[in-house]
Amino acid sequence: MAHNHLAGKIPRGIGELKGLSSLELQENGLSGSIPSSLGSSPLLDILDLSQNELSGNIPKSLSSHSWRVLYLSNNRLSGPIPLSLVTAASERNFEGNPGLCSSIIKSFRQCPPDSGMSKDVRTLITCLALGGATILLASLVCFLYLKRKKDHGPCLKEKSWEVKSFHRLTFTENEILDSLQQQNLIGRGGSGNVYKATLSNGLDLAVKHIWLKDSHASRRSQNSKPIQSKRDSKAKEFDTEVRTLSSIRLVNVVKLYCSMTSQDSSLLVHEYLPNGSLWDRLHTCRETELDWDTRYRIAVGAAKGLEYLHHGCERSVIHRDIKSSNILLDEFLKPRIADFGLAKMVQANGGKDSTHVIVGTHGYIAPEYCYTYKVNEKSDVYSFGVVLMELVIGKRPTEPEYGDDKDIVTWVLSKTKDKASVLGIIDPRIADASKEDATKVLKIAIFCTNTLAALRPTMRTVVQMLEAAEPRQLVTVAIG
Repeated sequence: MAHNHLAGKIPRGIGELKGLSSLELQENGLSGSIPSSLGSSPLLDILDLSQNELSGNIPKSLSSHSWRVLYLSNNRLSGPIPLSLVTAASERNFEGNPGLCSSIIKSFRQCPPDSGMSKDVRTLITCLALGGATILLASLVCFLYLKRKKDHGPCLKEKSWEVKSFHRLTFTENEILDSLQQQNLIGRGGSGNVYKATLSNGLDLAVKHIWLKDSHASRRSQNSKPIQSKRDSKAKEFDTEVRTLSSIRLVNVVKLYCSMTSQDSSLLVHEYLPNGSLWDRLHTCRETELDWDTRYRIAVGAAKGLEYLHHGCERSVIHRDIKSSNILLDEFLKPRIADFGLAKMVQANGGKDSTHVIVGTHGYIAPEYCYTYKVNEKSDVYSFGVVLMELVIGKRPTEPEYGDDKDIVTWVLSKTKDKASVLGIIDPRIADASKEDATKVLKIAIFCTNTLAALRPTMRTVVQMLEAAEPRQLVTVAIG
């Protein structure tokens, strides 16, 4: 239920669902407090409530629960971070909540001492809490170890892996498998978890881990068609991403080193991009501002990558999930298009593929796709236009301020009646001297997001328009 523009409070009864094992509500508009019942749900071990408007304290019940994944970042939570959660999760899982405090995590403000409590009592409580947290952590490690053995059978190293390399490899199979640890988890895409692998030679890689089947569920029903269907779907996404990335040799598309496949699990090993995604830079890490020249270069680089997919490959590749979180940034903030799990290749006879399910991300999907299910390059162009709007105005594709059933495209169109209105919606983090240049790119974004697909430009045309909109400052430097 992530990325769905949901609003209102999380129902308190949702934690009473006995079969609930994963609850992912990130990137919505949910408000109110976190239901304490979530900490009592027996099977729930994945909880992602990040990037909402949740407020209040973190329920104490969450601190006594065993979590495999817990994300509460970018809300309006306040009060102390429970000690057991501090030791069991990364501080990144709580960032973006100015009201939170911690006496252990240095990046958060210190929690004020309870009024009327003596120093000796506070010291005793701290010692007891640390001791209890240590015991809890040890128990959690044992629990996860035993659960992993029970649910997943043989460990990863005991499995037989088929390795397909697409570049000269300077690492071993075991180095990749050793990286698949919770502390190395850096993200989750539409088709799997992503881990950072730091090799003995100093090279950093990103490893996408895709479970092709749920071993626990498969033991319950060996002949279950839904389970097999889910496995086939994930296997198809994996094969699609391998086939697409292995055939591409372009600096603006993420580089794939190899793939590794076992009976129930698959890995993609590709280059690690240290600056995260464009989404992170625009909407999460707001303290690290991007000036307009950098944003412009990112736009051009990503456009050239998409142009290559549409026009430079032997068979045109349609990404189908272009969004700012799938545009990764290297150490020089140069963009790479990533996550090809939903990509489609245009048929050899020139026809267009279609699908009978909605794919993509809410806020980026072209309007005609929701009722025609047609797959074509103009759908990618629409999604890229939304990314351009993000770069120019600094807002997310869906925001409560846009109004009911409205997104960034309709909101921008309502603000373009005159020049003053247009300048008024430009991201205030962009310098005034660059706002005129930014409006040129906003016009291209509006062109790309035309309701009629036939009136949208090709990506080749988009690249040409962006190059013509080069900031005056860059032109001056080039001439100089």
